[in-house]
Amino acid sequence: MRMFQRYGPMPVEPKTILGIDPGFGRVGWGVIKFVSNSLKFEACGTIETTNQTAFVGRLKRIRTGLIEIIKKYQPDLAGVERLFFSKNIKTAMQVSEARGIILLTLADKKIKIFECTPQAVKQALVAYGRAEKLQIQRMVKTLLKLPVIPKPDDAADALAIAITTAFERKT
Repeated sequence: MRMFQRYGPMPVEPKTILGIDPGFGRVGWGVIKFVSNSLKFEACGTIETTNQTAFVGRLKRIRTGLIEIIKKYQPDLAGVERLFFSKNIKTAMQVSEARGIILLTLADKKIKIFECTPQAVKQALVAYGRAEKLQIQRMVKTLLKLPVIPKPDDAADALAIAITTAFERKT
């Protein structure tokens, strides 16, 4: 099983990396700078949708929110978490459809895409593929020299994906 999958040529040294933790109700995003083997926090947050909005409207909100982030931070590369499994089929389908919108939006904006599994993120950050969520969050805080662990969890996860993308880009 491949834990990483790339689409498009990798840049020599990306300056701005966008990490995305796909979801349907909440999409986590995080932006870091990677220059001369140094990581720097730029921003993080979430794109929220509400279940009072029609299905297609929620997908549209994810796309427009992502376009706003891309315009503001102009990433050279985006890391997107691959879905591994889900106990709830309905949720998995919705997240898969949201993930498709995310990938399409990145491709439309000509941003190189790097995909990684949750286990690959854990392996890259703490060298253990079954690490606990708090271990990953603490490592994100440490690597980006942040005063506190980023909140909400989806934003911290997106930063972890961006860091994993930066590390994998080097190899």
